[in-house]
Amino acid sequence: MTHKTDVVAMLLAGGQGSRLGVLTKSIAKPAVPYGGNYRIIDFPLSNCVNSGIYTVGVLTQYQPLVLNDYLGNGQPWDLDRINGGVHVLSPYEAIGGAEWYKGTANAIYQNIPFIEKYDPEYVVILSGDHIYKMNYAKMIDFHKKNNADCTIAVLEVPWEEASRFGILATDENDKIYEFAEKPAEPKSNKASMGVYVFSWDKLRKYLTEDEADPNSSNDFGKNIIPAMLGDNQRMFAFPFKGYWKDVGTIDSLWEANLDIINPNVDLDLSDKTWRVYSRNPIAPPSYIGEKAVVENSSVGEGCDIEGSIDYSVISPDVEIAEEAEVKYSVIMPGAKIGRGAKVYYSIIAEDAVIQDGAQVGEIPEQLENPEDWGIAVVGSKATIKTGTKIAPKEMIASGEEV
Repeated sequence: MTHKTDVVAMLLAGGQGSRLGVLTKSIAKPAVPYGGNYRIIDFPLSNCVNSGIYTVGVLTQYQPLVLNDYLGNGQPWDLDRINGGVHVLSPYEAIGGAEWYKGTANAIYQNIPFIEKYDPEYVVILSGDHIYKMNYAKMIDFHKKNNADCTIAVLEVPWEEASRFGILATDENDKIYEFAEKPAEPKSNKASMGVYVFSWDKLRKYLTEDEADPNSSNDFGKNIIPAMLGDNQRMFAFPFKGYWKDVGTIDSLWEANLDIINPNVDLDLSDKTWRVYSRNPIAPPSYIGEKAVVENSSVGEGCDIEGSIDYSVISPDVEIAEEAEVKYSVIMPGAKIGRGAKVYYSIIAEDAVIQDGAQVGEIPEQLENPEDWGIAVVGSKATIKTGTKIAPKEMIASGEEV
């Protein structure tokens, strides 16, 4: 039975996120906590709902348990619907063993039956690891107006960073005439954001042809986009202005968290007209002790703060004891920072314990060699014992005691 739906969104949330190291050892990247009250996947899901897209397939693969539990029936995002709603799509067990998703295009190819069920005109392809607010409805209108086969959202990036992205060259009508994946000599600074709108009949044709090619890496950027461009399909770039951050590395995740407390950054999470929805357990108000000092920071609910915090993002249910200092750091839910402990320029994952007097990270100005500096990371449920010092750039694995 088919339900006619104009648009289906497919959210790629299966990547291993290996560049996030210990943070994604036992959790899919889109389920990593962000900004105190959110997880990364809240952003594309909220964008869908705010854009009027209510049929969303979330493609999971690597460590999906936390993500699946978090999504549940989709209720926090208003995606618990009889027709459509949110669906978690893991790789099918093929006869003779599991067939893992081989690439982004193959992941969508394996889920053609899911898409066909809704018989859409358009399919929106999204990534699960970007922090941004975007009205996909405007992009779909742009796609229709141009009678496009494929529309790619683009952001102008600094020229010196252009070789890190898929770069598009466009004419004066935003029509794409060239695409280069991470070019050494970029010809433009229009970077693909990994947000695509396809006319479904065209996408299905190219996915099927790509799957039949034994030499393909089954990837949108490497295979599908170049093949469509080579066949002179109508491809357009949709210009996006606003905050967008790919949180694929420790540094970018740390920066994106601190961006929410930076008054010069255009990322307002309290904006009621474009809400970012999340599944949050209700916690009591936070307790800030008499001797506590909280400056330029964001503190979630249910915290017990007795120490001093500066320019940090403190998630719900965190404890920071007396005489502890937290500076330029991201503390994820349930972490405990002991008396007199120092946490500088670090990410402390969920339920980690920093015991009394321990130190994690370092203030850059206090290092002799600036190259030694970097973000220190303590994995979930890890314990840093009294007196231990964790150096900048060091990563402590989940559950470890040091």
